[in-house]
Amino acid sequence: MGEQSGGGGRIGGRGGRRRKPVGKGRRAASLAAWGAAALVLVGGGGAGYVYFKIDGNLDGVDINSQLRGDRPQNVDNGSMDILVLGSDSRSGANAEYGGDEEGARADTAMVVHLYEGRKSASVVSIPRDTLISRPDCVDGDGQSVAGGTRVMFNTAYEVGGPACAVKTVEKMSGIRMDHYIEVDFTGFKKLIDELGGVEITTSEAIKDPDSHLDLAPGTHTLDGEQSLGLVRTRKSVGDGSDLGRIQLQQAFMKAFINQVKDVGVLTNPKKLLDIADTATKAITPDSELDSVTELMGLARGLSGLGPSDVHMVTMPVEYDPVDPNRVIPLRGAAQQVWTALGLDRPIPAAALKDSAGDKGGVGGVVSSGGTAPADGDAPRSAAPGGNGE
Repeated sequence: MGEQSGGGGRIGGRGGRRRKPVGKGRRAASLAAWGAAALVLVGGGGAGYVYFKIDGNLDGVDINSQLRGDRPQNVDNGSMDILVLGSDSRSGANAEYGGDEEGARADTAMVVHLYEGRKSASVVSIPRDTLISRPDCVDGDGQSVAGGTRVMFNTAYEVGGPACAVKTVEKMSGIRMDHYIEVDFTGFKKLIDELGGVEITTSEAIKDPDSHLDLAPGTHTLDGEQSLGLVRTRKSVGDGSDLGRIQLQQAFMKAFINQVKDVGVLTNPKKLLDIADTATKAITPDSELDSVTELMGLARGLSGLGPSDVHMVTMPVEYDPVDPNRVIPLRGAAQQVWTALGLDRPIPAAALKDSAGDKGGVGGVVSSGGTAPADGDAPRSAAPGGNGE
């Protein structure tokens, strides 16, 4: 979603902003984007026929044309920002997860900031229950959608689709999103199964009938259904809030990154193709990432990122004094986070210390692999390698 410049500003393409070609591989924050890593490896193997098969899975959303010129300025500092959404549509194959909502909402939202040099990343989760001022939008059919005040963040996607979600995040943060990737529930499950599951360790039992999850304390290899249950678990862990669920999602993402590193697809071309096929069916990217070539361009610089290189936090929030079931941004602290990312700097620990966002009572419940859970991913004053250091 970089600003069109001359030939089009596509990552790995011609001109444009915030690109820094480096290495090879892929990702750091949401399983959505790991599909690109598989695609890089497929391309490296020279299996040209795969391009036609995988390309057919990708159907992009033209965010630029829907948002037109009403966007923050592009800043050419070598960084990249990607809005990753997990959609909670209850239609089609996702109907088994219940609910009677029409349409879909953004069940999970993360701003993935890749620092210059691609040696580290910061991921900022936005609670779906955050009360915000939503801007006026234009939906995918070209219809105007009125904005609103004190509406939940996840309604932006519900009423205006991907472009409205992007516009809302850009208005909140002041940062232009270079790309957008949406992940589907059913695709999430299939991708985890193709990877052979994800190994986590729990320090206490997790039993949630709503998310179909029942885990005893100990180490488990979660299949796709169980993984989906974990990232949707809410009431049975910690304080039962959406903030606690975000902590579980962040812990799972660390475990997922570990699994991707260990899967060994390079030695198994069929597994590689299966994973690439499944991953690209699981995501809806923006129109500048909707081909194998474009995904490969994004992926090439990210192979070195591991769990320790990814700093995951929740946007600073406090409970709403009018409705304790909702949260509102901690204005000064949230702005510190967005300002730091806009300048491609590490998120200051001081911005997080008074936030309810990382205090959902879930710290230390889940960790990756056979590692005993600690007290959570404590905020750091610097992301490793931030600013290319």
